[in-house]
Amino acid sequence: MHSDKIEEFSEKTKTSLQGGGQDRIKAQHDKGKLTARERINLLLDEGSFVEIDPMVTHHYHEYDMQKKKFFTDGVVGGYGSVGGRQIFVFAYDFTVLGGTLSNMGAKKITKLMDHAVRTGCPIIGIMDSGGARIQEGIMSLDGFADIFYHNQLASGVVPQITASIGPSAGGSVYSPAMTDFVIMVEKAGTMFVTGPDVVKTVLGEEISFDDLGGAMTHGTKSGVSHFVAQNEYECMDYIRKLISYIPQNNSEEPPAKKTDDDPNRLDHNLINIIPDNPLQPYDMKEIINSIIDDREFFEVHELFAPNIIVGYGRMNGKVVGIVANQPLSLAGALDIDSSNKAARFIRFCDSFNIPLITLVDTPGYMPGSNQEHNGIIRHGSKLLYAYCEATVPKITLVIGKAYGGAYIAMGSKNLHTDINYAWPTARCAVLGAEAAIKIMYRKELANADSDDLKKQLIGEFAEKFENPYVAASHGTVDNVIDPAQTRPMLIKALDMLSNKREKQLPRKHGNINL
Repeated sequence: MHSDKIEEFSEKTKTSLQGGGQDRIKAQHDKGKLTARERINLLLDEGSFVEIDPMVTHHYHEYDMQKKKFFTDGVVGGYGSVGGRQIFVFAYDFTVLGGTLSNMGAKKITKLMDHAVRTGCPIIGIMDSGGARIQEGIMSLDGFADIFYHNQLASGVVPQITASIGPSAGGSVYSPAMTDFVIMVEKAGTMFVTGPDVVKTVLGEEISFDDLGGAMTHGTKSGVSHFVAQNEYECMDYIRKLISYIPQNNSEEPPAKKTDDDPNRLDHNLINIIPDNPLQPYDMKEIINSIIDDREFFEVHELFAPNIIVGYGRMNGKVVGIVANQPLSLAGALDIDSSNKAARFIRFCDSFNIPLITLVDTPGYMPGSNQEHNGIIRHGSKLLYAYCEATVPKITLVIGKAYGGAYIAMGSKNLHTDINYAWPTARCAVLGAEAAIKIMYRKELANADSDDLKKQLIGEFAEKFENPYVAASHGTVDNVIDPAQTRPMLIKALDMLSNKREKQLPRKHGNINL
């Protein structure tokens, strides 16, 4: 008698593992895509996956749905490990009714999210879904709403990561957008609120799926995607690497790693990276790579708003978040996209106990009616808010230009950063010398016959206001340092701040200018 039960169990387990059946699995493979289970196994440490709710089915009969019941109901989920660390994972299964979300599928996902929050583990979602299941009507929409609510509950408590390796349309795009990081796969992942057909019907605009909401579109233009992977294998590599830099939850420190890179290592070539002409661009990544351990910089949002650089590195084995102006793009000026990008990154680092290092070389905010009309004031304020709000150790180094409001916004002293250093090449002022004297000495310059007066006035202004020793005399720069000693000085400051504690006034939450 018991053998019958075991045989039934084995049969049901085998059926569950086949998702929508062999024909649907073949169709998925023919598109060059892996199945939900293959993706999970590719991500997790070998043999570590433990499935939850493999026997779930939907419970609807309308539109002959009782004939379309499949175990798992379009979502495969459970827990396992990545690099030995426990994580929770769910993957939409396109072989089951096009990966559409049912009410039961949503319950599976929210159950895993509850587990992740209660046990303090990251949660990873793999998207390949036709959206809400039409046959279930409002119940499938309610399922998405439950997921969104749980995204909010988990936000800032455990890291949330999304891999987009298939379609996401309508409501299903908002859960990925509420997570901390999105990785999209080229020619596979698409995300849009309304698809090309609706766009054509309403606006008469012809556009492809990829151009409307593909990986490169969201990687370069919208900023929805933090990483663009060439294929599913690279996508999983991105997730594993990302997890290696971030903690399990908001009460833990990010994972340290032993390094042979000397914390007292000097680099006498650093100063040579900065051109003599302040208008000439250079690559800030050369400086970043020099000061971090083993030149290993993991950049985030690389393709979006390249005028600011954000990403992770280690200093003496400990993880740091780096925010830096990039003179190679827009001369390092701040604009709407870079303000949003940096503010979002800073707030994640602050949520998960990752110290911040800011490298400054910016001529100011990007001018123009396009920026003003699209809300540079509103968006630019997010960067100020993020720095002010962050209570993790904050260290700022002014390398070159630091003018006007951008000087303030890039982690200046009065935003309550902890340590502010400057190189001898730093220029801190309301305006650059040339622009400043044109305003201050307009009449004198108009009446002058030669450039000698202009050069004299620029020199005087630079000496009185621009050089870092003026800022140091006021204590807004803690010290002017030798560029060669940048790495050891930053590491010593991080060590000094390792037990930093900062309490804020009790409140429900602040009101960042979204």
